[in-house]
Amino acid sequence: MAKVLILEQSKSMRNTLRERLEFEGFATTVARRDEVSESVCARRGYDAILSDGSSGDEAALGVPFIIVTPSGSIDGAVMAVKSGAEDYITTPVDMNRLLSTLRRIVERDEDESPQSAISVPIAKPKRKVSDRAEQIVGSSAVIEHVRSLIDRVAPSDARVLIMGENGTGKELVARWLHEKSNRAAGPFVEVNCAAIPSELIESELFGHERGAFTSAIKQRKGKFEQANGGTLFMDEIGDMSLSAQAKVLRALQESKISRVGSDKDVTVDVRVVAATNKDIKAEIAKGNFREDLYHRLSVIVIKVPPLRERADDIPALVYHFIEIIAAEQHIAPKEVDDDAMEALKSMPWTGNIRELRNVVERLMILSGERITRRDVESYC
Repeated sequence: MAKVLILEQSKSMRNTLRERLEFEGFATTVARRDEVSESVCARRGYDAILSDGSSGDEAALGVPFIIVTPSGSIDGAVMAVKSGAEDYITTPVDMNRLLSTLRRIVERDEDESPQSAISVPIAKPKRKVSDRAEQIVGSSAVIEHVRSLIDRVAPSDARVLIMGENGTGKELVARWLHEKSNRAAGPFVEVNCAAIPSELIESELFGHERGAFTSAIKQRKGKFEQANGGTLFMDEIGDMSLSAQAKVLRALQESKISRVGSDKDVTVDVRVVAATNKDIKAEIAKGNFREDLYHRLSVIVIKVPPLRERADDIPALVYHFIEIIAAEQHIAPKEVDDDAMEALKSMPWTGNIRELRNVVERLMILSGERITRRDVESYC
């Protein structure tokens, strides 16, 4: 069981992180910064640290760390990554992103752990992507078309561009493309292109050598190397800067990358799946996106429909989320009255499935024994 040390001043945030991580199968410890040292971390075998960043010396503990802070800024992100942070996450915490980063750290450390020449340790089976990926819920014609495309495209190594509004489930499509591919046993690595400052994108994607810049205290593999043999999911590719686009184009053309501070090329075997909520052709016309990169990425295009175009799937999605939320909140599942379900089906859902999940969670917490139409009208 992976061990996570939580260094967080806010009691409510400590409890939230601890409960969610323990639910996901992590062992957690809460402490103050002055209570831990590098020797303590080594003795207790922590795999990762979650810190609010208040001490500023997390790297001294010798454990991979993630900064979780309520006050995000580009300068803060730059300093965090340069100091060695694996990720810089602002509150409210995107738990999917946090869990993805933690699992990447754990799987990477398992891959890099030295093998004893005398004894052969029993390898821990890696958790399969299918254990993490939710099902694609629904039976509407448009969602069946998406499933059909995934089944046909996944076995190939063709690059895929997933298009759709925010909250439609583009990441889920990317996960199933990986899960149904011949690379399913390899890593699935995510990178949010919109969340990385332009001055850090090269280091984040391609890695860096020790001493390449201030605070580069050790060699670090980038996302392309981490995804070697598997799939690299580049989310929000439409928000990437033009200079970063040029570097990605070279990596796709040559299947080689060069770490920051190195003059040697590293060959990588990576399938790239990209996603965007933007109209890329319109961005090309505006000069914001390279047309040659678009053609490299869009061998196959999968358009994920907005929820308003698949309203018949809403009942199945609602009960799917009820089961998940009941387990997370340790409460009993609730039934939904027919007229309440009709009210949910008639809503515009500008935030799509992400918005629907939030609404279901709100109704589960605030409604009575059943979810009624009055509950929907009152709380939505």
